[in-house]
Formats: sequence, C-alpha cells, structure tokens
Amino acid sequence: MRVNRHSSLEAALADLLDEPPRPLADRIFAEWTRARSRFGPVDVAFNRHGVMFVRTAESEQDDAEFREAFRQVFEQPLRRAEREPTGMLTALRRNRTRSIQVDLRHLPDFDQEVLRATRLIPAGQTRPSAWVAREVGRPERAPAVDVVLARNPVPVVVPCHRVTRGESGEHVFGARAQERMLRSEEVNLDEVRELAESGVHYLGSDTTNIVCFPTCHNARRISAAHRRGFGTVEAAEKAGYRPCRHCRPVEMAS
Repeated sequence: MRVNRHSSLEAALADLLDEPPRPLADRIFAEWTRARSRFGPVDVAFNRHGVMFVRTAESEQDDAEFREAFRQVFEQPLRRAEREPTGMLTALRRNRTRSIQVDLRHLPDFDQEVLRATRLIPAGQTRPSAWVAREVGRPERAPAVDVVLARNPVPVVVPCHRVTRGESGEHVFGARAQERMLRSEEVNLDEVRELAESGVHYLGSDTTNIVCFPTCHNARRISAAHRRGFGTVEAAEKAGYRPCRHCRPVEMAS
C-alpha cells in the first residue's frame, strides 16, 4: 500500500503553516523504536502526531528491512528515536493500546473510520467484520472492512487481530499470528469454534434475556444451566431476547 502523495503534501504544508518552526531533521524524518508488547517485540514508527507504522520484530529480518518497509509506504526516511512518546512503551507492554495516539491522516476516510472502530473492541473479545461495518455506518461494506484491516499500518496499536473476517480478509501477520495473539488475550478459540460448528454464533442468558457474541464478557458469565445458543440475532429476538448493550451483536455477513 502506498500513501496518497497529495494528502501527505497537504499535511506537510499544514504543519508548516500551523506549527512553530522545528528543526529541519524533525520535518524530514519520522522516528522509530523497538518496544515490548504482550505479543513480543514490535518495531514502531511515529511522528509528533502519533504512531504511523507497526510491525512485529520477528516479521522483519533486521532494522534495515523495517526502515525500507516504512519508506515504501510513506516515502519518508526513518531515524532511531532518542525519546519515545510519553506512555507509549507502558501502554504497549500492558496491552492498553487505546491510549496511544495514532497518525492515520495519510489514509482514506473510510479506512480511518474502520481503524477507529476496531480500536473499540476490548482485549479478550472478538467481533466480525460486519460489526465494524455497522459501527462506521456502512453495513453493506463488510468485505471492504476485511481489505482495510488486511493492510492495517498499525497492528497491535489498532487491534485488527480481534476482528474475525470473511473469505476476503486475512490478518496482516497471517492466520497463525492472529490466533496466537487472541490466545494470549485469553480468547477461548476452541469453544468459539465448537459453537460455530454446531451452528451457534450468539449466546443468550435465560435469566436476563440478553444475547451476546460468545466472547463478550457478559456471555462468559452465563452459567451452563442458563445458557442458550442462537444461530442468528433475529432468532434470538424472536425468542424474546434483546441484544447486549456492551457487544451490540450484529448478524454475520453472508
């Protein structure tokens, strides 16, 4: 993926007009550092607006490869950071990445909306791409959500691994890495798969009459004696259940 040169130029010109003078090197270079995350070491490129680019250290052969991958996308050189943004390293280590500022200005509006919605998915939970499409007001564009997430420039910080996708989508680091990341967040993938194989995609409580995605924290509190499975949200609603206000279940994309 290559950024829109016009939008990058406009952003640079806006910086010159709106900001006090900065050292020339700060205007030419973005910065990068290697940090620890819950998923292992990651290389992070950033500027004063936020994180721009993330790759797992194991996915790159060396520092030069990371810098080249960044340059191919942003057409901008990188230099090693002397100081990281306040709180970024702690947030990555503790998997509290929603607090990390990101710079998505180079992306189309739809891509930005998708990535912002994805940041709302809590750790330890998953949502289908249809949920993200609904959240950005484009329920018919679930396949396009898959495409956006497959080229997510800031994985880990924007947790695209928490989105389950259709045939048109693949995790930026691959399916194995996605599974490893979800298991590290204690998502019970084995149970989710067993439920799906039996046609169950939503779980309801017959004591509250609320239906959730299986990974929702409310669903995990339902005891076996009071748990009821549904294949669709429509079926749950016909049975007298109402959607959970926390996970806001949506029908899976067909």
